[in-house]
Amino acid sequence: MGRRDIQAAAVIALLYAAMLALGVTCPIKLLTGVSCAGCGMSRAWLRLLRGDVAGAFSYHPLFWLPVPAAVGFLCRDRLPKAVRTSGAVLVCVLFLGVYALRLFTTGDTVVVWAPRQGLIWRTLSGVWDSLH
Repeated sequence: MGRRDIQAAAVIALLYAAMLALGVTCPIKLLTGVSCAGCGMSRAWLRLLRGDVAGAFSYHPLFWLPVPAAVGFLCRDRLPKAVRTSGAVLVCVLFLGVYALRLFTTGDTVVVWAPRQGLIWRTLSGVWDSLH
């Protein structure tokens, strides 16, 4: 792990801490009103830490994936490019597949589709209303 990796991780941690301090748990959901593909991941890990594996899977079935992804990232210099590329594609396909399934499943209570609650919609609506 190089110096740039440590700096990038520190910046990400600081941004995440600042967002949490401001009450923003997901900037994508704040802006768009739509949950991101990782929605439920933090709550899943909290459930796992309490020993509730079923609860963790219910919040996000891919909650376990960041661990092998982080190991792959840390060992990226030792892995052939084809393995890195295949792994990245597999992770993206899994996340997008699970996201689509959760987004279009009516019983999912974690993923939200509410664009009118997003900051972008509300801002544009306010501008539109003030012009008309």
